Amino acid sequence: MKRIIDGLQKIQIAIGGLFLLIFLVTVVYQIVCRYMGVAAMWTEDVSMYSFIWAVFMGAGAMVHSNAHFAFTSLMDSMKSEKKKICLQIVINIIVLTFCVLMVIYGYKAAIQFWNFRWINIPAMKRGPTWLCIPICGATGAIYLIYGIFDQLGKLMKGDMK
Repeated sequence: MKRIIDGLQKIQIAIGGLFLLIFLVTVVYQIVCRYMGVAAMWTEDVSMYSFIWAVFMGAGAMVHSNAHFAFTSLMDSMKSEKKKICLQIVINIIVLTFCVLMVIYGYKAAIQFWNFRWINIPAMKRGPTWLCIPICGATGAIYLIYGIFDQLGKLMKGDMK
């Protein structure tokens, strides 16, 4: 199971990296076009939405490595490994709640805006651009559920490492 979760994270990081590359290329293209006096209006939409996808894919992937949200000062002040694991479970449940809400409301936003058109590229719909929110929430939820079960297993086994 760990290999599947790790693979999912790698895919998500790759997708985020691809969208970050698209963002950078379109911004550079936009700068060159402005310097040359050529209007490239479509680059605004592409760069904005690719950056949004890059951020949400990166945020979802960071949930797997616990780089998303942490009470480090509280965690560092605890001496007992059992208490640290319990605190991590509580934090993961709180973040899981947020991820579930991202799935629900991100899906609703994608459906609501599905037939809206991009301003500068009318052939493209805005709905798919909103899908990054429920995808981020769903992958984050998968990572958190796996993490919670892993931490509960450590507590039950007494493995505090």
